Amino acid sequence: MTLTLTLLFSVLIGLLLGLLGGGGSILTIPVLTWVAGFAPAQAITASLVVVGTTSAVSVIAHARAGRVAWRTGLIFGAAGVLGAFGGGLIGRLIPGTVLMILFALMMLVTSIAMIRGRRGSGNAADPVRRRVPLVLAVGLGVGMLTGLVGAGGGFMIVPALTLLAGLSMPQAVGTSLLVITVNSAAGLAGHLTSSTALNWPLVGAVTLVAIAGSLVGARLVDRIPAPALRRWFGVFVLAMGVIVLAQNLPGATGIAVGGVAAALALGAVACWFTVPRCPLRRTATA
Repeated sequence: MTLTLTLLFSVLIGLLLGLLGGGGSILTIPVLTWVAGFAPAQAITASLVVVGTTSAVSVIAHARAGRVAWRTGLIFGAAGVLGAFGGGLIGRLIPGTVLMILFALMMLVTSIAMIRGRRGSGNAADPVRRRVPLVLAVGLGVGMLTGLVGAGGGFMIVPALTLLAGLSMPQAVGTSLLVITVNSAAGLAGHLTSSTALNWPLVGAVTLVAIAGSLVGARLVDRIPAPALRRWFGVFVLAMGVIVLAQNLPGATGIAVGGVAAALALGAVACWFTVPRCPLRRTATA
């Protein structure tokens, strides 16, 4: 039963990567810890394997459809290599509970960005060289996050590519997978310097199933309205983040934070569905 659930979730992991250019790691780490029974450090290392390999295969499908801006992606990814490797080295020195709290906070911030949406210029011809310093800075930060908590950072990469590099949403999705591949490889290199043991047969099975899901997602990019799907998944990520945070904070603090966060989450959902002039809806549809 555990293996079946893990593989079913793996399909969703790949689907999210192929369709949205991110989100796979947000689901991978909770699945590996809660369902597969991995320790946090093991889950983070395994997540880099699963997400990195799946992204590498999926980027080929996007490239064939002309949705990868190679130059922009390599500039962004090059900045992330140093950050990801450094994050991987630092991450093994941080207790698992602290890493999970950092991951939960990242989930909450990411979910808000997903629900609100991002405004992109949609101008793929906009030259990135004028913004290279900012692109490099953001790439370094995303890479560090990748190495620390095993997250590819796609939902931060995609907005950065649309806002800073002027890519259209479909191009940002494909290019994000290129960056995730580079960052995940660098972060994994940092983690593999430790003696973390993995259940490689299970990691391999999860990776193969996720790859299949990512290829399906790549085919759906032009058929499903990504903004709507991104917002709905943002609500899901918000709920997951609240649960992870509440479980890893000690005693009454976890309960209190979980309660406050849950109340805010319910308020956001209620605003979206019941308030005609909800700021969340206006921002997302802008």
